[in-house]
Amino acid sequence: MTSKIDRRQWLAMLGSLTAWPAVAAPRATAAPSSQPRPEIRPGDALRFPRNFGAHPEFRTEWWYITGRLLTAERQTLGFQVTFFRSRVDTAQDNPSHFAAKQLILAHAAITDVAGRQLLHDQRIAREGLGLAGATLDDTHVHLKDWSLQRTGSSGSPSLYQAQVKAQDFGFALAMRSTQAPLVQGQAGYSRKGPLPSQASRYYSQPQLAVTGQVTLHGKAQAVTGQAWMDHEWSEGLLAPEAVGWDWIGMNLRDGSALMAFRLRRQDGSTLWAGGSFRTPGQAARIFKPDEVRFSPGRTWQSPATHATYPVEWQVATPAGRFTVRAMLDAQELAGQQSTGTVYWEGLSELRDASQRVVGDGYLEMTGYANPMVL
Repeated sequence: MTSKIDRRQWLAMLGSLTAWPAVAAPRATAAPSSQPRPEIRPGDALRFPRNFGAHPEFRTEWWYITGRLLTAERQTLGFQVTFFRSRVDTAQDNPSHFAAKQLILAHAAITDVAGRQLLHDQRIAREGLGLAGATLDDTHVHLKDWSLQRTGSSGSPSLYQAQVKAQDFGFALAMRSTQAPLVQGQAGYSRKGPLPSQASRYYSQPQLAVTGQVTLHGKAQAVTGQAWMDHEWSEGLLAPEAVGWDWIGMNLRDGSALMAFRLRRQDGSTLWAGGSFRTPGQAARIFKPDEVRFSPGRTWQSPATHATYPVEWQVATPAGRFTVRAMLDAQELAGQQSTGTVYWEGLSELRDASQRVVGDGYLEMTGYANPMVL
């Protein structure tokens, strides 16, 4: 649903990277950019393929793909890859070609359900110098040898190709759209709080058909499956009282797509909520804030961070009441050695009111170990 990035930690990390000794993190006392700030406004229509590409004038942006895979031996794997782009305000007026005006960061993970194991990795670089970048005219974002690229003409299916090479895992996946983009909110204007400015531009690509290869501990395996992609960008997102969020993106077996989220206060109450539901060939039903309710069930405590996460939820929406159940409890991504950001994100199954499994996808929970800062 939204970015996991604490920008202050990004900048501190950038300053500590030895790969670019001439680049230091901008000082907190540096003057902000004099350039005018863009706005997210209702009524501005999304236009493709341009809006598949990057929007560097906005503060934060991410391309986020999650999904469920099956190996030839019918073993279940979950995968996640996210590329983030972040504008560095303190560098925008710097005339140097070497100024770190944009940062690119990537997260990737594999959930091995049978092995009861989560593998994950993270990277960061400044844009440029051939190390990292995100193109404007279409989806093509890369960070060293990690990449995500879309091909396809206007009106034709999209083909996303993701390449990740981490220490303990890797994947090369081709993901073809089977449906038109699911435009979230009001024509892509997705409200995230009580103020109109607390919003993002947001569309999804549910029901992506996946083929490719996953490598675990040096062993390559052919895989097939389904995936979900979110692309969002914004200038200002979270209300001051929001400490985190709960989000689901679910591909249903009948081809439908369900997204629901809530922004959460410190006491666990809901500050804002929303979502959508679309059946194949039909217009999406966009949920109002008072039409979505998340009720936590069974919990799991992380031995690494001691944060407690609900790993089972009751989610009530206009499309029905569902149970979301993690397929592995231990799917916390703890990045204390890199970004410092801690969140739970993992493969989960979707059950209907009769407890029949009707779909699967990803559950994301942030702000349980510490409040999120955007």
